[in-house]
Amino acid sequence: MARSVLLIAAVLLAFSSCARVPYTERQQIMIVSESQEERIGDTLFRQIKAEADLSEDARYNSVVNEVGGRIASAAGKPEFEWEFVVIENPQVNAFALPGGKVALNTGILPVCRDEAGVAAVMGHEVAHVIARHGAERMSQEQALRIGGAALSAALLGTSPAAREGLLQAYGLGAKVGVLLPYSRKHELEADRIGLILMAKAGYDPEVAVDFWQRMLEKGDGAPPEFLSTHPSDQKRIDELKTFLPEATEYYREALRKDPSLERPPKPLN
Repeated sequence: MARSVLLIAAVLLAFSSCARVPYTERQQIMIVSESQEERIGDTLFRQIKAEADLSEDARYNSVVNEVGGRIASAAGKPEFEWEFVVIENPQVNAFALPGGKVALNTGILPVCRDEAGVAAVMGHEVAHVIARHGAERMSQEQALRIGGAALSAALLGTSPAAREGLLQAYGLGAKVGVLLPYSRKHELEADRIGLILMAKAGYDPEVAVDFWQRMLEKGDGAPPEFLSTHPSDQKRIDELKTFLPEATEYYREALRKDPSLERPPKPLN
């Protein structure tokens, strides 16, 4: 029964618009339009800025905005209203919202160490934006809600206990079998595209491997990978190493065009 419902959701998705992820060329099925996701991103970012404790550290803001500007230029989406902020928060985290809104917590900056480390994080977050991962997740969740509603209707003739059990199984299967794997796929895809973006902006992509090695050394008690939205740090490092040859070619090309980019990165303190 659940398999049939998922098929219904897949058929509905087939009538939605299609898109391709830049650089990886992976095909996406989209229910959410680009204009819709941009409006959502802008609304959420205004709320976040109103509620968050924005950093007033001039050095942090200067480096984050300089790096963000270079990465955004490499991303080739001039129609986006790019914005980069630093939030006073000890949590080691950064995030991006549709339409070009990116925030880094102060807690992640010591792990970054310098502007090249910031570029590794910024490239990854900007990659999520241009790959439209947020809209793809929203589209997937809408399809699964359609599937859940169809399953619920199909089970109206069964006992309440059996109906509740099957719906719970469907919900867990959808999360672990569909949404979480796609989240991990998005993370690794953003890693690959992020390496390319930082390389095109003139930052050595090998720095990203060093950054994730420092993250691995910190250790954060993450849940098992199959129940996590993110791949394990070690898997991420292993995958990044396989992406390096491609990104290095972009980096060499950037240095050929502008030799001045080959300079020591600015420290964060």
